[in-house]
Amino acid sequence: MATPFDHPKGKSSLAASPEWAALLECSSPHPDLARLGNLLGEASAPELLDLAEAHGVVTLLAASLRHYDAELDPPGIAQKIRDTHRAQVLASLKMTAELFRLAGLFKESKLEVMLVKGPTLALRAYGDAGARQYGDLDFVLRQRDILRATELMTSAGYQPEISLDAIGAEKIPGQYMFVRVAAPLLVELHTERTMRYFPHGLPVEEFFARRQIVSLDGHEVPALSIEDELILICIHGAKHLWERLTLIADVAAFTARQTELNWERCFATARGVGAGRMLCTGLLLARNLLRAPLPPQILDRVQADSLAGRLATQIATWLPAAGDAPPGLLSRALYRLRMRGNTVLGLAYLLRLTFSPTQEDWSPADGQQTSGRLASMRRPRRLAKKYRGGYKT
Repeated sequence: MATPFDHPKGKSSLAASPEWAALLECSSPHPDLARLGNLLGEASAPELLDLAEAHGVVTLLAASLRHYDAELDPPGIAQKIRDTHRAQVLASLKMTAELFRLAGLFKESKLEVMLVKGPTLALRAYGDAGARQYGDLDFVLRQRDILRATELMTSAGYQPEISLDAIGAEKIPGQYMFVRVAAPLLVELHTERTMRYFPHGLPVEEFFARRQIVSLDGHEVPALSIEDELILICIHGAKHLWERLTLIADVAAFTARQTELNWERCFATARGVGAGRMLCTGLLLARNLLRAPLPPQILDRVQADSLAGRLATQIATWLPAAGDAPPGLLSRALYRLRMRGNTVLGLAYLLRLTFSPTQEDWSPADGQQTSGRLASMRRPRRLAKKYRGGYKT
């Protein structure tokens, strides 16, 4: 697959290209179909598909094409888009079936979990569990339950990335990842200890107290409340620098569809976890780029955060590249500082992220396990190497 920067007009003009404009229109919860038709007539369909794949929004592109009568050029490209979409839907169906099996296993074992993102987000944002591209299943549980959860996942045919010895030593990874042995499928377990990008930590007991039951194809699945889900996807987007359009499209579709959101609870929860600016930035991106409908008083509230507005403008400049050339180390650090809030809070947040080791730090490529203190010192050097010059390695 070509990268977004393979665009023939060059890097600087990608944001002004008809392909990017068409993709934004497809990703809006309320697309202008007449404008979209004109843009599709101007766009290069192969480049549009490449861009949609890079941004994880092929399903949204395919859905929009159902309203477009003319054949795309070259012939057959529309069918390729539909085939790509169909493959994603089939993969989602397989993951949903596995979700039901795992949810049943957890329930039978009296292990409390909540599904996040994935099929529940797709259902809540787009009205269809298969209408959003995702590559794994994500659950939240309490840290004290992770050893038992690992044993259950192993008995269910999964290979854990994090060993029982590492769990016993209380080493905390970025997430507890499991790979199904029989057929490739990823499951990630998250706890209040792994979700480092929550500035004040994940209030796991509060989230469990507010959890809701979502019905997926007749199966009841425990999930976050809609307000907590919105906070989580904004923190998740901020973690990944909002570098792919799917992250913003999720926020736009979620706020458009969930008309019963308790906005006061959203902002109170965001303040409680130190993510007020992350919420405002996510909502501004959804509004500015995809015309997400926000109640007037909420729009006034997020627009009052001038730094969130500047961050949204900055993010829009690197967004079309889909992470192909992310900001360099200094720009990333400044972004983390500003996303958190004032300088003091931002610096504390940045230092915590910089020195909190994950499995990449205590299980490096050379295979030499390191202690917690040595892993903390290794992490800044690894991050500097990874993001030096703004390119991923």
